Amino acid sequence: MYNSKKWEEPQPKEQIEVWECQSQDCKGWMRKDYSFEDLPDCPLCGEKMEAGERLLVKITPNLHKKS
Repeated sequence: MYNSKKWEEPQPKEQIEVWECQSQDCKGWMRKDYSFEDLPDCPLCGEKMEAGERLLVKITPNLHKKS
């Protein structure tokens, strides 16, 4: 099959601090760096969230974004 994307090397992953939903029925989570609150509620179900860590690719913000 033809793949139009160029070959890219896998990005290195590292432990990133996240907020994880406390509800057993919800899989919601978010990166702490992109949260606006000190202790947010889950945006999917509204339950409280707790601090955790996940092995994720580090994201660098695009400071040269066009308006």
